[in-house]
Amino acid sequence: MIVLHNPDVCPPAIRARHIVVLGFGSQARAQALNLHDSGCDVTVALRPGSPSWPQAEQAGLRVREIAAAIRDADIVMLLIPDETQPAIYEQNVKPNLRAGACLGFAHGFAIHYRQIVAAAETNVFLVAPKGIGPMVRQQYQAGSGVAALIAVHQDPSGDTRDVALAYAGALGCGRTGILETTFREETETDLFGEQAVLCGGLVELIRAGFETLTAAGYAPEMAYFECLHEVKLITDLIYERGLAGMRRAVSRTAAFGGLTRGPRVIGVEARRAMQELLAEIQSGEFARQWLADYAAGKPRLTATTTAEAAHPVETVGETLRKTMREAHHARGSQTEDS
Repeated sequence: MIVLHNPDVCPPAIRARHIVVLGFGSQARAQALNLHDSGCDVTVALRPGSPSWPQAEQAGLRVREIAAAIRDADIVMLLIPDETQPAIYEQNVKPNLRAGACLGFAHGFAIHYRQIVAAAETNVFLVAPKGIGPMVRQQYQAGSGVAALIAVHQDPSGDTRDVALAYAGALGCGRTGILETTFREETETDLFGEQAVLCGGLVELIRAGFETLTAAGYAPEMAYFECLHEVKLITDLIYERGLAGMRRAVSRTAAFGGLTRGPRVIGVEARRAMQELLAEIQSGEFARQWLADYAAGKPRLTATTTAEAAHPVETVGETLRKTMREAHHARGSQTEDS
């Protein structure tokens, strides 16, 4: 896979085009501000009365009502949640998007699972920064950028790849690296990573470790520090140095224990479960379950998040984090007084 950088980007591909960012959440805010600071002609599109409207204006951005903004757009970036995109597209985007315009996404979910089927004359592309909104903004302001994925789904104009590449460059992603993929690959790998590792597997591993130690009689505070608090130390090392580099940075005892015992925890059963998760993502079964839950008022999501919030690892953690924050502030006050 080829990694592209700023010298590969053609800024004129978007410099003369009017970009509309639909939404002003975490990712939309970061992208709109980065585009603006890169010299792009950008407008934020919001509903009248949206609480985000004054926030966007205070940030120095032009804001317009959705339909009017889209009618004047050359590029529309749909930066609202996956589950709300189809309705907003049908009601506001589709009737107002002119022929030959570009429709952009930061995640391929709606296109890949055919929740949105764009007109044949619409150019459809993906720019997916590999970082949450605040990181996209912070890295840009620091003179760097997060890596990004780009893809093209429809290209009637023949220059959609250039547009996607230039858009990613304007976000600052070309300073670090831009990789080409497909809507299918981005969607399925992203969902798998969230479910099997980042937001699913890792969380369950932390919770299981905490429960195992507390059930054996160890103090919950000790279990919290060992199974949750120190995760950041290890993930930072992995992020900076890779898996092998992390092993070299920790003690030899930790390296030996992890290498010889880790596969016993994440063994055949876990790997089989990962394959099942991937199959559900590939078939569209996960998308169907999530969209059905959303349509029903999110009963499953609400019940599971409520139960998770009441877990002892959360209650113990909240107390410990509060204590550590107070100690940190107290040290800061003492330093100022001295």
